[in-house]
Amino acid sequence: MKRIFYTIAGLIALFSFSSCDYNGMVKLDEQVQAQWGQVQNVYQRRADLIPNLVNTVKGAANFEKETLTQVVEARAKATAVNVDPDKLTPENIQKFQNAQGELSTALGRLMMITENYPELKANANFQELQAQIEGSENRITVERQKFNEVTQQYNSKIRSFPNNLTAGMFGFEKKGYFQAEAGSEKAPKVEF
Repeated sequence: MKRIFYTIAGLIALFSFSSCDYNGMVKLDEQVQAQWGQVQNVYQRRADLIPNLVNTVKGAANFEKETLTQVVEARAKATAVNVDPDKLTPENIQKFQNAQGELSTALGRLMMITENYPELKANANFQELQAQIEGSENRITVERQKFNEVTQQYNSKIRSFPNNLTAGMFGFEKKGYFQAEAGSEKAPKVEF
Protein backbone atom coordinates (compact mmCIF):
# COMPACT_ATOMS: atom_id res chain seq x y z
CA MET A 1 0.00 0.00 0.00
CA LYS A 2 2.84 2.39 0.88
CA ARG A 3 4.54 1.58 -2.39
CA ILE A 4 1.44 2.53 -4.40
CA PHE A 5 1.07 5.73 -2.39
CA TYR A 6 4.72 6.73 -3.00
CA THR A 7 4.43 5.90 -6.70
CA ILE A 8 1.31 8.04 -7.04
CA ALA A 9 2.90 10.88 -5.05
CA GLY A 10 6.00 10.64 -7.23
CA LEU A 11 3.96 10.81 -10.41
CA ILE A 12 1.99 13.80 -9.11
CA ALA A 13 5.24 15.57 -8.21
CA LEU A 14 6.70 14.77 -11.64
CA PHE A 15 3.66 16.18 -13.44
CA SER A 16 3.62 19.21 -11.14
CA PHE A 17 7.24 20.03 -11.98
CA SER A 18 6.64 19.59 -15.68
CA SER A 19 3.77 22.07 -15.54
CA CYS A 20 6.00 24.55 -13.70
CA ASP A 21 8.47 24.41 -16.63
CA TYR A 22 11.76 23.85 -14.84
CA ASN A 23 13.41 23.01 -18.16
CA GLY A 24 12.08 26.21 -19.69
CA MET A 25 13.66 28.19 -16.87
CA VAL A 26 16.97 26.44 -17.41
CA LYS A 27 16.77 27.20 -21.13
CA LEU A 28 16.07 30.89 -20.50
CA ASP A 29 18.85 31.07 -17.89
CA GLU A 30 21.25 29.66 -20.48
CA GLN A 31 20.05 32.22 -23.03
CA VAL A 32 20.74 35.04 -20.56
CA GLN A 33 24.23 33.70 -19.90
CA ALA A 34 24.95 33.22 -23.61
CA GLN A 35 23.78 36.74 -24.38
CA TRP A 36 25.93 38.07 -21.54
CA GLY A 37 28.87 36.33 -23.19
CA GLN A 38 28.02 38.14 -26.43
CA VAL A 39 27.86 41.50 -24.61
CA GLN A 40 31.32 40.82 -23.19
CA ASN A 41 32.50 39.81 -26.66
CA VAL A 42 31.59 43.15 -28.25
CA TYR A 43 33.11 45.08 -25.34
CA GLN A 44 36.30 43.04 -25.80
CA ARG A 45 36.30 43.88 -29.50
CA ARG A 46 36.23 47.56 -28.61
CA ALA A 47 39.00 47.12 -26.05
CA ASP A 48 41.14 45.35 -28.64
CA LEU A 49 40.71 48.22 -31.12
CA ILE A 50 41.78 50.90 -28.67
CA PRO A 51 45.55 50.24 -28.76
CA ASN A 52 45.45 50.58 -32.56
CA LEU A 53 43.49 53.80 -32.33
CA VAL A 54 45.84 55.23 -29.73
CA ASN A 55 48.94 54.29 -31.75
CA THR A 56 47.46 55.80 -34.91
CA VAL A 57 46.63 59.04 -33.16
CA LYS A 58 50.00 59.07 -31.42
CA GLY A 59 51.80 58.64 -34.70
CA ALA A 60 49.80 61.31 -36.53
CA ALA A 61 49.63 64.08 -33.93
CA ASN A 62 51.44 65.40 -30.92
CA PHE A 63 48.68 66.07 -28.44
CA GLU A 64 48.16 66.24 -24.72
CA LYS A 65 49.50 63.15 -23.00
CA GLU A 66 46.71 63.45 -20.47
CA THR A 67 44.04 62.39 -22.98
CA LEU A 68 46.07 59.40 -24.12
CA THR A 69 46.74 58.40 -20.53
CA GLN A 70 43.04 58.63 -19.70
CA VAL A 71 42.12 56.35 -22.59
CA VAL A 72 44.74 53.78 -21.64
CA GLU A 73 43.73 53.86 -17.95
CA ALA A 74 40.01 53.65 -18.77
CA ARG A 75 40.67 50.66 -21.04
CA ALA A 76 42.59 48.94 -18.26
CA LYS A 77 39.73 49.52 -15.79
CA ALA A 78 37.09 48.41 -18.27
CA THR A 79 38.87 45.16 -19.08
CA ALA A 80 39.51 44.48 -15.38
CA VAL A 81 35.82 44.48 -14.44
CA ASN A 82 34.33 41.05 -15.14
CA VAL A 83 30.92 39.80 -14.11
CA ASP A 84 30.29 36.11 -13.57
CA PRO A 85 27.28 35.07 -15.70
CA ASP A 86 25.83 33.36 -12.62
CA LYS A 87 25.89 36.68 -10.72
CA LEU A 88 24.13 39.07 -13.09
CA THR A 89 22.73 41.22 -10.30
CA PRO A 90 21.79 44.85 -10.96
CA GLU A 91 24.77 45.94 -8.81
CA ASN A 92 27.30 43.84 -10.74
CA ILE A 93 25.93 44.99 -14.09
CA GLN A 94 26.10 48.61 -12.87
CA LYS A 95 29.79 48.20 -11.92
CA PHE A 96 30.50 46.75 -15.36
CA GLN A 97 28.52 49.50 -17.05
CA ASN A 98 30.30 52.24 -15.07
CA ALA A 99 33.73 50.98 -16.10
CA GLN A 100 32.64 50.78 -19.74
CA GLY A 101 31.12 54.27 -19.46
CA GLU A 102 34.46 55.71 -18.36
CA LEU A 103 36.06 54.16 -21.42
CA SER A 104 33.35 55.60 -23.68
CA THR A 105 33.96 59.05 -22.23
CA ALA A 106 37.73 58.80 -22.71
CA LEU A 107 37.24 57.61 -26.31
CA GLY A 108 34.95 60.56 -26.93
CA ARG A 109 37.66 62.95 -25.76
CA LEU A 110 40.18 61.20 -27.98
CA MET A 111 37.90 61.51 -31.00
CA MET A 112 37.39 65.21 -30.28
CA ILE A 113 41.12 65.74 -30.71
CA THR A 114 40.60 65.46 -34.44
CA GLU A 115 39.08 68.94 -34.35
CA ASN A 116 42.44 70.34 -33.25
CA TYR A 117 44.52 68.22 -35.62
CA PRO A 118 43.17 68.48 -39.20
CA GLU A 119 45.98 66.28 -40.57
CA LEU A 120 44.69 63.49 -38.32
CA LYS A 121 41.22 63.71 -39.90
CA ALA A 122 42.77 63.07 -43.30
CA ASN A 123 44.69 60.01 -42.12
CA ALA A 124 43.03 56.96 -43.72
CA ASN A 125 44.12 54.65 -40.90
CA PHE A 126 42.53 56.91 -38.35
CA GLN A 127 39.33 57.17 -40.36
CA GLU A 128 39.13 53.38 -40.61
CA LEU A 129 39.69 52.93 -36.89
CA GLN A 130 37.17 55.64 -36.13
CA ALA A 131 34.62 53.73 -38.25
CA GLN A 132 35.53 50.51 -36.42
CA ILE A 133 35.01 52.19 -33.03
CA GLU A 134 31.65 53.55 -34.19
CA GLY A 135 30.69 50.08 -35.42
CA SER A 136 31.73 48.61 -32.08
CA GLU A 137 29.57 51.09 -30.21
CA ASN A 138 26.61 50.15 -32.41
CA ARG A 139 27.24 46.44 -31.83
CA ILE A 140 27.42 47.05 -28.08
CA THR A 141 24.04 48.79 -28.19
CA VAL A 142 22.46 45.92 -30.14
CA GLU A 143 23.88 43.20 -27.88
CA ARG A 144 22.88 45.07 -24.71
CA GLN A 145 19.36 45.37 -26.10
CA LYS A 146 19.26 41.63 -26.86
CA PHE A 147 20.59 40.92 -23.34
CA ASN A 148 17.79 42.99 -21.81
CA GLU A 149 15.22 41.18 -23.96
CA VAL A 150 16.30 37.66 -22.94
CA THR A 151 16.67 38.83 -19.33
CA GLN A 152 13.10 40.16 -19.43
CA GLN A 153 11.84 36.81 -20.74
CA TYR A 154 13.73 34.94 -18.02
CA ASN A 155 12.61 37.29 -15.21
CA SER A 156 8.99 37.11 -16.40
CA LYS A 157 9.13 33.33 -16.46
CA ILE A 158 10.54 32.91 -12.94
CA ARG A 159 8.25 35.53 -11.40
CA SER A 160 4.95 34.23 -12.84
CA PHE A 161 2.78 31.72 -11.00
CA PRO A 162 3.24 28.72 -10.67
CA ASN A 163 6.77 29.03 -12.09
CA ASN A 164 7.78 31.24 -9.17
CA LEU A 165 7.33 28.25 -6.84
CA THR A 166 9.65 26.09 -8.93
CA ALA A 167 12.10 28.98 -9.35
CA GLY A 168 12.22 29.51 -5.60
CA MET A 169 12.75 25.81 -4.95
CA PHE A 170 15.64 25.54 -7.38
CA GLY A 171 17.33 28.88 -6.74
CA PHE A 172 16.49 30.75 -9.95
CA GLU A 173 17.04 34.42 -9.13
CA LYS A 174 16.07 37.59 -10.94
CA LYS A 175 18.78 38.94 -13.29
CA GLY A 176 19.76 42.59 -13.68
CA TYR A 177 19.31 44.78 -16.75
CA PHE A 178 21.50 47.30 -18.51
CA GLN A 179 20.16 50.78 -17.88
CA ALA A 180 20.85 54.18 -19.40
CA GLU A 181 23.56 56.20 -17.69
CA ALA A 182 22.50 59.13 -15.55
CA GLY A 183 21.99 62.25 -17.65
CA SER A 184 21.66 60.37 -20.93
CA GLU A 185 18.06 61.51 -21.30
CA LYS A 186 19.38 64.98 -22.20
CA ALA A 187 20.49 65.51 -25.78
CA PRO A 188 24.16 66.46 -26.14
CA LYS A 189 24.82 70.09 -26.98
CA VAL A 190 26.62 70.62 -30.28
CA GLU A 191 28.45 73.90 -30.69
CA PHE A 192 30.61 75.17 -33.51
